[in-house]
Amino acid sequence: MTNRLLDEAARETVTGGAATPLPPVAEKRPSPSTWHGVTRVDDYAWLRADNWQQVMHEPSVLAPDIRAYLDAENAYSEAAMAPVEELRKALFKEMRGRIKEDDSSVPAPDGPYAYAIRYAEGGEHPLLVRTAREGGPETILLDADAMAKGKAYFRLGGSAHSPDHRFLAYAVDERGSEYFELRIRDIATGEDLADAIPATAGSMTWAADSRTLFYVHMDENHRPSSVYRHVIGSDPATDILVYAEADPGFFVGVGSTQSNAFILISTHDHETSEVRLVDALHPESEPRLVAERKTGEEYHLDHGDDRFFILTNAGGAEDFKIVTAPVAAPGRENWQDLVPHKAGRLILHHTVLKRFLVRLERENSLPRIVIRDIASGEEHAIAFAEEAHSLGMLDGYEFDTTTLRFTYSSMTTPSRVFDYDMATRTRVLRKEDEIPSGHDPAHYVTRRVFAPAPDGELVPVSLLWHRDTKLDGSAPLLLYGYGAYGITIPASFSISRLSLVDRGFVYAIAHIRGGKDKGYRWYQDGRRAKKVNTFTDFIAAGEYLAAGRYTSRGRIVAWGGSAGGLLMGAVANMAPSLFAGIVAEVPFVDVLDTMLDGTLPLTPPEWPEWGNPIESEADFRTIAAYSPYDNVGAQAYPAILALAGLTDPRVTYWEPAKWVAKLRATKTNDALVILKTNMDAGHGGAAGRFDRLQETAYATAFALKVAGKA
Repeated sequence: MTNRLLDEAARETVTGGAATPLPPVAEKRPSPSTWHGVTRVDDYAWLRADNWQQVMHEPSVLAPDIRAYLDAENAYSEAAMAPVEELRKALFKEMRGRIKEDDSSVPAPDGPYAYAIRYAEGGEHPLLVRTAREGGPETILLDADAMAKGKAYFRLGGSAHSPDHRFLAYAVDERGSEYFELRIRDIATGEDLADAIPATAGSMTWAADSRTLFYVHMDENHRPSSVYRHVIGSDPATDILVYAEADPGFFVGVGSTQSNAFILISTHDHETSEVRLVDALHPESEPRLVAERKTGEEYHLDHGDDRFFILTNAGGAEDFKIVTAPVAAPGRENWQDLVPHKAGRLILHHTVLKRFLVRLERENSLPRIVIRDIASGEEHAIAFAEEAHSLGMLDGYEFDTTTLRFTYSSMTTPSRVFDYDMATRTRVLRKEDEIPSGHDPAHYVTRRVFAPAPDGELVPVSLLWHRDTKLDGSAPLLLYGYGAYGITIPASFSISRLSLVDRGFVYAIAHIRGGKDKGYRWYQDGRRAKKVNTFTDFIAAGEYLAAGRYTSRGRIVAWGGSAGGLLMGAVANMAPSLFAGIVAEVPFVDVLDTMLDGTLPLTPPEWPEWGNPIESEADFRTIAAYSPYDNVGAQAYPAILALAGLTDPRVTYWEPAKWVAKLRATKTNDALVILKTNMDAGHGGAAGRFDRLQETAYATAFALKVAGKA
């Protein structure tokens, strides 16, 4: 088997004097399965490693025949992309040239200190640093570059300093599998304690005593399923179980209120949530339930001096409202509306400070920040006028403050960080991302247009192009989409997309259903039985842009990742002639098989999003009708680049591997289809900022190649 695959990878044909490699051919090993009276035969099921859990921890145990196939695909990808290797290098150089290499965040004050993240010149990974609040010499708390040296993969997860500023808890992943080891560093000595805790989710929260740490444990199926309490100096094997979730469909998280008065233990799937509280002054106390879970109802809690402020969709508040409840009795029966529900105004996030309630909301597809004086109830908003922009709140460490830190950017404007005094209503620009190679926003145009969907809905599309680009139908266009989990893709600045736009591309983001761009209803209309709306919205956006002469049919390159990779696979099946090419990063293309496998990390929590085809024949047939892998057909396909990660626990490597194998065996044309698997990384690809940029440059070179711009 191994030799045959390697032979396939080495095959060549000579055309016009140039050797052109031929792609690997995966062996067909038919594997039948029957569900709800329907028998399916999967020729490439063998690419799923039986020991996948072990592979997540130790990639070297991958079966030799599977490794040989992935290696052969990687060899083919190198050969197929060799003609644009110099372009890829040039793209990487110019993208890197737009990054300030010795960049740093604006220091965030906390008591006597201010904490920040910075990068050394040429550094891949961050340094965590602090200074005295009023400035002075810097202390390096953690040098992730030094820790990553000699490792094929290294990623720094969450970090948190103790309330007394003596310890730093942090998490690292050295496999890409998102199993993080939690470590504790004595800041004074710079040495790690012996308290190394394996298999955590990568986040942690301190109790008020600065000795007790709460963290989430990942089970053998890679699910964050339980919260433990660790006391500094104790053996992690003796850590106390604080909460264990019995339902595999619910994930567990841990955090704290902005006041730091309470530890929050949250359990959730994609439509239901539940919160428990631990008094931060008494970390050994039993968790207290706020309100028991109720299917389809979400709530998120923060704390003021004498009450909780709860963001929820309870009582039919589809676009969410904010209620209050007394600390002593926070149950649903005591919830009182403070910011009532308003249809079409989606409240995304809220933070409670001592004097102010701050919320981030979106209306008419644009975000704004609203500040409410808690005592008087008076409100005012921070908003910007650009047609397409991004706005975000940065939660700081302090509770008793009048300063709100927020970020603003647009598709033409690099990110800016402001400090806003909520009492005086004045703002100070603290930082604007510097583009060392130069950037003039006046050279670019950004617009927001609306594409009519087949059912009459209007799909927002954010656009960016160079002012010199002619909109006569001749320009290639990059159309990006996601459309799942209610996630909204912001119309923000990106250094990498300028490399396309400067070469004559129009760049477009389709704000399709499945996200919350137009409120919670927009999300509901793109999930479960209505999932096909996500795909038809994206196709409608492409057709509208072609009709409007922003581009032409067959000159569009589609790009999406993860659940956006599902979108890529679906539109490739549904409207292949619309696209010149498709970039599918870690694509969730084998939806039906994944949702039929309850042992996979994300499957049970994902059933509310996609449906449960094990229990429901209707869900089975709905998913089977659009699942990209199941619907690959004998037709001409656009060029396709699929990117995968061997230790990816979210979209397992075998999904894109099977998809590519089936595409090659089924399509009726000779369009280029490439599978590139990072054998040392997982869902997010390479972890270093420049290593990740190499992958972006690779995909961008592919887009330019298939659009005839290479």
